[in-house]
Amino acid sequence: TIKNNNLHISFVSSNRGMSSIDIHTPDGMDAGNNIDPSPLIGDDQSYHTSLSIISGNERGFPKKGSISSDNNVDTDPLGVPSPPTWRRPISSARTYFTELSGFFSWKFLSWLAIDQCFISGGSLALVTTLSLPLFKELGIGAARQQLYMSMILSPFAMKPFIGVASDLFPIRGYNKKYFALYSILIGLLGCSVLLGLYHSGATEMAVIQGEDASQRLADIIVICFTAVVYEAAALDILGEGKYAELMRDHPESGSSIISFKFGWAMLGSILTTAVVGPLSDAGHFHVLFWITLVLSLTPFYPTFAGWIPEQLRTVEEPGMVKLCKGCLYDQGSFQEKKMPFIVITLCGLSAPLLAAVTTYADLAIGVAFSAGLITAFLVATYYIFPRTFFRVFLGIVIACLSRLSIGSALGYYYTASEECVPNGPNFSYTYYVTVTGIVGSVVNFSAVILYQNFLSNWRFRPVLIVTIVIGSLASIVDLIIIMRWNVAIGIPDTVFFLLGNAVFENLVMILQSIPFSAVFAKMAPPGMESAVFAYTVGIANFCGMVSSILGSGVIRWSGMVTVGDTCDFKALPTLIVIFRMMVPMLVGIPAIFLVPNVLQTEYLIDWEEEGWSQANSDVVQSSEHGNEEDGLKEDSRLEPHLL
Repeated sequence: TIKNNNLHISFVSSNRGMSSIDIHTPDGMDAGNNIDPSPLIGDDQSYHTSLSIISGNERGFPKKGSISSDNNVDTDPLGVPSPPTWRRPISSARTYFTELSGFFSWKFLSWLAIDQCFISGGSLALVTTLSLPLFKELGIGAARQQLYMSMILSPFAMKPFIGVASDLFPIRGYNKKYFALYSILIGLLGCSVLLGLYHSGATEMAVIQGEDASQRLADIIVICFTAVVYEAAALDILGEGKYAELMRDHPESGSSIISFKFGWAMLGSILTTAVVGPLSDAGHFHVLFWITLVLSLTPFYPTFAGWIPEQLRTVEEPGMVKLCKGCLYDQGSFQEKKMPFIVITLCGLSAPLLAAVTTYADLAIGVAFSAGLITAFLVATYYIFPRTFFRVFLGIVIACLSRLSIGSALGYYYTASEECVPNGPNFSYTYYVTVTGIVGSVVNFSAVILYQNFLSNWRFRPVLIVTIVIGSLASIVDLIIIMRWNVAIGIPDTVFFLLGNAVFENLVMILQSIPFSAVFAKMAPPGMESAVFAYTVGIANFCGMVSSILGSGVIRWSGMVTVGDTCDFKALPTLIVIFRMMVPMLVGIPAIFLVPNVLQTEYLIDWEEEGWSQANSDVVQSSEHGNEEDGLKEDSRLEPHLL
């Protein structure tokens, strides 16, 4: 695509191997007038692919250090959509969204915004923040609560399985639409059961009956929360698979879609956390479950209306088999890459199994099981994928495991009663969840703009290393509050926590998430975008779950007591220094050097050089030649053929 202030020219690949040039000008105007760039991915573009022309080899892989330049264009030298700036917030924001729509259709952007705002930033954020006050009310300790959270969030580690299933089993001809709709129904079912439990007075009865009854009720709540999170995880991976495909087609879009995604998620988080704290303090959990039910329903119509752009699959396609009425099986794709699909599927299915074993059986068995699984995935990845992919994959695994989670212990400490922690912070849920949550969400939203303006043009290694260092140093705020040093110099806990922890930890979370998400998207090889993206993201989430399980074990084995009137948090400062400050820098930073030091607008892996894309390309070309003889049209993108 060549763009300047006067003209927008797209070189479009046709189905018969010929090329045509489309010159887009407004009706009634000649090419000499200024126009906005037209979207490259449109709803009526069913059998064409717009190919972005960038400096590089003939297959579209950019040469390192090479850039493409446009004349008189107010964009980044690499063609990345210009981020909003503080000097011209309105005009630059308009330019950013206009340029973003040049790579992604408005319907898909709208669907992604609804999903991120009302599901990832809405129902998911509500469930995760609600778990602290809800389980504390039932008398569940911090170590157990962290295990519960690993179970609740296990659907995010199931992303590989969801991604493979959606790619191999089109339902009524669509890979993503009906998987998304079914996940919404599962989320609604979980919300309905929660409402039934609370309207029947089950929680009050469980507290009266004692610890065993409370734990049985907590187990049911965990299953319902897991259903809600499954909806969020499924919609997330289906959207990620689609924009990973489009990012491969348009690498010059950089991290713009990632910033767009996190921006809407942060907006939803602000709206959600505004109500969780006050309603939790008042004990109105049933109201929060009604809100979750409404939020879970919001993406239903956009999904049903087909706002996720995808091609209708038919049984006439090569390798497609009809399993039953309304369900197809892409046997050809599975046979083409059988081992990657098997490994990816096993990765996704292992997550809920590990969470269930660890939560409901024995923690030590779960830790040993997780170590064996990670080793097996590393070995399988080494033998199946190219070496560059394996090095990046290994770096991600080490970096994710290097920061053990002890968040439950911190949450219990900050919200402990005066009897539990005398002269402690004793924060209310309104302050700890709502006030600091809103401030943190505003910081997150600002972090997205900060990243897009100042860090999006950095190379991957320095930006990842900087965020790890800042994240480790941010834990100093927790250490100061627990040691009561802030009170000694006259700074109240509420002020110091708000200006320290709520700002820096949320800032670091986003600054780390955006480049890692870009790495995941750019690791996806041609023809397996959804499945491999799901695999890398699923492994990262799986490692995060293992980190949470290990953190639960550390909390338990440290001897901390987090509930009741005789609490003991003496070991907490030591855990912060070791597992949140030292280990991430000593282990996580060296792991980052396994990631290629390329710009975020460049390809992370040259799949042609790795010998991966050639076989896929031959399949596509032979399919196109065969259809040419039959007079049939075929989509020229790789994913509809292979997945």
